[in-house]
Amino acid sequence: MIERPADKEYAPFFAGYVALVTEPDVMGILGNQPAELTELAGRVSAERERFRYADGKWSIREVFGHLVDADRVFGHRAFCIGRGEQAALPGFEENQYVALSHYDERTLAELATEFTAVRKANLIFLDALDDEASARTGVANNNPVSVRALAFIMAGHLRHHFSMLRSRYGVSAGI
Repeated sequence: MIERPADKEYAPFFAGYVALVTEPDVMGILGNQPAELTELAGRVSAERERFRYADGKWSIREVFGHLVDADRVFGHRAFCIGRGEQAALPGFEENQYVALSHYDERTLAELATEFTAVRKANLIFLDALDDEASARTGVANNNPVSVRALAFIMAGHLRHHFSMLRSRYGVSAGI
């Protein structure tokens, strides 16, 4: 089991994501989230997938795409730091990534499938870590972060966006 990170193991920006994970078994949460995202995708009509709640905001498809991007980035950071990388890892400009992604041309079902594949790879890596590797720290986006903090950030990030999809996009789900 991956232990909960101490506050010093991640930047204050991520505290809200980590706080959304109150359960002790982050791996169970990470493992269940792809099915939750797939279920959520199935609740959105094809006509509504490009809905934006305001001008300049992401569409529902772009939110799903951002979830893929973020899981890929957080997973890469966890992999590098878990393997002892000492070089600082770059940040990622989420708005630029989405702007260059063409996610609005892909269906939610396609994006949920991609998310599931990315998350599965991340889970396989995280599940194989020993306690020493999961506690290992490195630098990403000019801030210290541990591998275990990244696991909690991944889980909390998805929960944050599930909440946003409900409150701002009107997407309801049993999650």
